[in-house]
Amino acid sequence: MVVSANISYRSSGGASASGGVTYDTSLAALHSYLGDVEDTHNRLAFLDGGAVLNVPLFYLEGVVLFPEATLPLRVIQPNFIASVERALRQVDAPYTIGVIRVYKDPSSGRVKLATTGTTAEIRQYRHLEDGSVNVVTRGQQRFRLKQRWVDVEGSPWAEIQIVKEDLPLRTPREAVGRSAPLSIFRSGVHIQIPLINHSRADQYGFGNENDSDAMSEESFESELSPTERRLHQSALISSDMLDDSMSSDDENIEQQFHIQPGRSPFDNFRRSFATGKNPEADGVRLAVGKSSAPTHNTWKKHSLNQFHEVPRAFWPSWVYQMYDSYSLAQRAAGRWKQIVRAPSMDSYVKKPDLLSFHIASKMPVSESTRQELLEIDGVSYRLRREIDLLESFDCVRCRSCETLIARRSNMLVMSSEGPLGAYVNPHGFVHEIMTLFKANGLVVIGTPVKEYSWFPGYAWSIAVCATCETQLGWLFTATKRKLKPRSFWGIRSSQLADDTR
Repeated sequence: MVVSANISYRSSGGASASGGVTYDTSLAALHSYLGDVEDTHNRLAFLDGGAVLNVPLFYLEGVVLFPEATLPLRVIQPNFIASVERALRQVDAPYTIGVIRVYKDPSSGRVKLATTGTTAEIRQYRHLEDGSVNVVTRGQQRFRLKQRWVDVEGSPWAEIQIVKEDLPLRTPREAVGRSAPLSIFRSGVHIQIPLINHSRADQYGFGNENDSDAMSEESFESELSPTERRLHQSALISSDMLDDSMSSDDENIEQQFHIQPGRSPFDNFRRSFATGKNPEADGVRLAVGKSSAPTHNTWKKHSLNQFHEVPRAFWPSWVYQMYDSYSLAQRAAGRWKQIVRAPSMDSYVKKPDLLSFHIASKMPVSESTRQELLEIDGVSYRLRREIDLLESFDCVRCRSCETLIARRSNMLVMSSEGPLGAYVNPHGFVHEIMTLFKANGLVVIGTPVKEYSWFPGYAWSIAVCATCETQLGWLFTATKRKLKPRSFWGIRSSQLADDTR
């Protein structure tokens, strides 16, 4: 079962620009505007990856739910009320519903449903006098939509398959330190490359066998696909044979391989492919014919045909770091702290899978971009995409007219759940909004309203784009004199342009 690592955003970004923040950010996360809600006192154990089950289906426009994210609902329509009632009573997956994004295809104008969604567990609920139901749910696991239908009561249902999440991977440092950066053997041709011995591995930080974070070779291979495992094992065969030759006489090895200090033949070889030049012209020493073949006894045990089957030896360390989930988690957490000014992310760095979902659920980008993140399989791939987005994210633009509304530095965290969160209005529409202390090109309509405010102590007014008059969100103004910030903006993620550069 996945253990959540909660982060409380106590220190808000943009606090200095707004003169300090006195608002208690935990209030917004309580969703007190829903009134008193009862705890279900039920927690469903996580389902096995690949499990197929039937659940009531909620399709929401402008909302992308991630595991561990909170989703409030005000259920008004009778068919969806019936879905909630069924979810509370069902045996296979009690208190569980499926949440999936519905959107309008920009090319055809037709309404479509995403194929990847997230199960949500009903944590709190309340039956109102008018028959409606207020519900607070929590995202659990990703799923693929297999088929959907409407039952006799008119409630949407779906057959879903739980996504089997991969485990975060770590590079086995010992294997990286022992092997050469690249070896390619062809008939009659051997590219001569230097080996990395233990002293060099220690020098560059790859040979620490006592590193508590390093994975064993067995656990590393267990996470590889069959193709990757065969490549890895064949690479180790070549590495072991080369290591045996090292153990006898280092000076002989240097003479056999013509090691050139201070320059990596791997870099030369890679550059030759990029430039189209002959590798020999860039300093890669080629030995052709029998006279150039190594004469060590170890090499006599193996024919060159074995080397022909090894397309590449073990990759250098920087290649592994590109897919090392823990290294990527450290980078993503550092970037996230710079942008959001979040508290310590240490608990999440130790759980890269949870970190990838946390950042994706709180990243203030468009809903289509967040749906893209939800559909990515693989922790390292999702983290790499998030790092790219965090490094390029700067501008907040209107989706309809591309008008620049704000910049990254204008973000303000007004909820303990982060800079972006989901809230539901009295009519049952759920909005995911990002909060800003400053925005441009917006026009406020109407007088401030105190009732049903998502942020206790603030009144809300509708805000539209001054250029295209599309409703982009709301302006929240303080109702108490000592409350800071005095005002801030809430912008709907569904109305943000995909281009954030």
